[in-house]
Amino acid sequence: MSAEPSPLAPAENGLAHKLGPFDATLIVMGGIIGAGIFKNPAVVARLVPTPSMALGAWIIGGILALIGAFIYAELAVLRPRVGGQYAYLRDAYHPIVAFLYGWVLLLVIQTGGMAAVAIIFADYLRELTGIGLSSKVIAITTLAVLTAINCFGVRAGSNVQNALMLIKIAAIAGLIGVGLMVSPTGTAPVVVAAGGSGGLSGMTAAMVPVIFAYGGWQTASFLTGEMRNPRRDLPRGLVIGVLGVIALYLGVTFVCIQALGIDGLAATKTPASEVMRRAMGATGAKLIALGIAVSTAGFLSQSVLTAPRVYYAMARDGVFFKAVGRLDRRTKAPVVAIVLQSALAACIALWVDYSQILDYVVSIDVIFFGLTAASLFVFRSREKSRPPDPGDSPVFRVPGHPVTTATFVFVCWAVSINSIWTSPKNAGGGVIILLIGFCVYWFWDGKAITERSDLSG
Repeated sequence: MSAEPSPLAPAENGLAHKLGPFDATLIVMGGIIGAGIFKNPAVVARLVPTPSMALGAWIIGGILALIGAFIYAELAVLRPRVGGQYAYLRDAYHPIVAFLYGWVLLLVIQTGGMAAVAIIFADYLRELTGIGLSSKVIAITTLAVLTAINCFGVRAGSNVQNALMLIKIAAIAGLIGVGLMVSPTGTAPVVVAAGGSGGLSGMTAAMVPVIFAYGGWQTASFLTGEMRNPRRDLPRGLVIGVLGVIALYLGVTFVCIQALGIDGLAATKTPASEVMRRAMGATGAKLIALGIAVSTAGFLSQSVLTAPRVYYAMARDGVFFKAVGRLDRRTKAPVVAIVLQSALAACIALWVDYSQILDYVVSIDVIFFGLTAASLFVFRSREKSRPPDPGDSPVFRVPGHPVTTATFVFVCWAVSINSIWTSPKNAGGGVIILLIGFCVYWFWDGKAITERSDLSG
């Protein structure tokens, strides 16, 4: 029998409640915008044959992200628990489902993404400064600095994340503005891009880099326990933040296609730099490199800030090391959880590369996206079975449910299956780690049962 999950509502968890709606919105945006939008428009252009399909992939991805934001907004109202997505899975299904999510978050999703983005940050920093250190040394040092800042508490980590996010927005807005002034290349807009397959297969493949670039909005839910009013502020932050990112992403994709043409976009590995180079020469390339460096640093800051709260919740549920569930007495931060995540990300950074991380992360991440969205059906069903409470807060509802929710679940799982099928080597590593998690859970669950028996005896 599994341990009874601890609700850990915000008022009871011991964490510091210092975040408001502005923080929530920037945390949502910071969790989404990393390096992906500066690289992935070119990846998408190589998979689809026309500008309309390339833009269409980003529009579809934006709609999916918005539906997901609506789903998580309703879940945040129904279950304002520490750990966010982890708690939704635990309360809807079984503690093992939540544990497996936390397990792959620590070993695949969050740390893998952090490692890849840390290397990208280091590459751009070396290009800008000419520093003689290797990319791996810079990446690990950066992770260490951000880890130290977040150990001082959620307010310190959030302040750094917010500042970097505002700079990111300015950099992307600048790219869009400059890109609109670049004369079109004149390349025929309907020529099939190199490697573009078109049709359903090409569009499905294109959704992997798109979803990777749009991913991360869900991590704001991890900070539910440190928000002053999570039932109000998290839904607002999710919807406003995702809408803002959609506008920025579509703007970047549009100017890349306009300035480079679909063939030119497919041929480059650095679309944002190429647009700025055409507009402003070497100075433009340097400026966008600086913007990308700040963007990746901001993503890392947000990652260090948010995900450790999941491992903290796991430890409080008795399915992870007890030390991970402890808070610093002064800062109220889960210091051990923060350090653990960054240490693993640093280890992965020693051998991972960006091209491998797409399938490795996305194939597993979207499985749990789908499961989390499906949990809304479970909670709605339970809600119908109990009489209404006059004291209940007004409930946020997902527009178009159940059709929109079911569509989100279907697309997530279709992308996961396609990613595993087409890239079994990259995605397979994540699947193996997921399967190992089953064995690890039974070890921790059995240990928790033994400890409870000892206490009762």
